[in-house]
Amino acid sequence: MKRILTLIIVILLSNQLIGQSFSVLKKSAEQGDPKAQYNIGVMYDNGYGVLQDYKQAFYWYKKSAEQENPKAQYNLGMMYYNGNGVLKDNKQMLYWFKKSAEQGDAEAQYNIGVMYDNGYGVLQDYKQAFYWFKKSAEQGDAKSQNNMGAMYDNGYGVLQDYKQAFFWYKKSAEQGDADAQYNLGMMYYNGNGILKDNKQMFFWFKKSAEQGVAKAQYNIGILYYNGEGTLTDMKQAAFWIKKAYENGYDKAKETWNELKLWKY
Repeated sequence: MKRILTLIIVILLSNQLIGQSFSVLKKSAEQGDPKAQYNIGVMYDNGYGVLQDYKQAFYWYKKSAEQENPKAQYNLGMMYYNGNGVLKDNKQMLYWFKKSAEQGDAEAQYNIGVMYDNGYGVLQDYKQAFYWFKKSAEQGDAKSQNNMGAMYDNGYGVLQDYKQAFFWYKKSAEQGDADAQYNLGMMYYNGNGILKDNKQMFFWFKKSAEQGVAKAQYNIGILYYNGEGTLTDMKQAAFWIKKAYENGYDKAKETWNELKLWKY
């Protein structure tokens, strides 16, 4: 089952920025207002109302982060991750993500989970990955929910539990996460944590396929070909198998030729 293993690269913009000029915000920032410092950082980071300047963005994020602004701490971690305005530094990245995560920032919690899951900038530790994904998932983060499902599914950092895997995949899938939708389809296919159900399997694979997941596209093609969970439809089978191999799923090209789907 697929876990999402990339850091969230998001620069978060406070609502306070809307309708306020750079000069007004900078005055507040220079007077020590952490929200203004954060927003000035965002403006320099993105070139909003000012020339883009990563060093200035870093400067102001750090000012705000040192006053315990969790969004600034998160963005400062991202600066260390990307090497924007400062040299890349995994230890500093983890330090600032943790500061943000400990204040409840779901994106930072997810990123720390990713780091522990992959052993990126830190020793690999599935228990720590599970801990931080759970923190984030409980706040509704769909990527963390999918990863929670995968950890329960495979017994990484926690005892294997298909019912819990199903629970978290479903939470994520219902929020539109394409990988979770694929994983949920697999749960219905295997009957893990839930009774086998071809209609539900088809439903979730199709949701995932429509978002471009090649494996889901391939599975939908096979389901249309065999008439599982849906009526047999050779044109739809050909359509989805072709989509899958166009998206780089090698097995789909073999199936395309073996089943002579080019006829349809």
